[in-house]
Amino acid sequence: MVFAISSAPTGDRASEIHCKRIEAKDTLTLRQSVLWPDKNLAFVQLPEDDTGIHLGAFLMTEAPVAIISLFTENIPYNIKIPPGLHMGCTVRFRKFACDTKYQHKGIGSQLLEYAVSFARSHMSGALLWCDARTTTLVWYQKRGFKEFGERFYKGPVEYVRVRREL
Repeated sequence: MVFAISSAPTGDRASEIHCKRIEAKDTLTLRQSVLWPDKNLAFVQLPEDDTGIHLGAFLMTEAPVAIISLFTENIPYNIKIPPGLHMGCTVRFRKFACDTKYQHKGIGSQLLEYAVSFARSHMSGALLWCDARTTTLVWYQKRGFKEFGERFYKGPVEYVRVRREL
């Protein structure tokens, strides 16, 4: 299933993006090169990859220039949920990455919005969440995500959870 998205003005690179569902194996190279360049491919594989939904953004290329993986997954039980938050089905996204050559061009933003729409319409999601690197928190906040829970570390990298109601 392929969905073209072109919310940017004509002639803008972002208008050439199309997003589609891809195989988990098609995410690994980009995951590794962007998120953990000092690790091997096995490090970025998830045990849950076989049950996830993987999406890629393409720009007239064979390989995706941005990727994101979606999983139906509850927020961990030990995390305090803000009062009044509608839970419903929760969808977690993981291993969201955009090729460094294509960052700051709106491609990641469009793929994230595609993932939001996909989670809502194809996964019956009511809430989308992830463990975000604190260095990306402002980026997520500009796209409607709110911080929740305590900050924590995965190795040397500091994270915080962010959420957005669908």
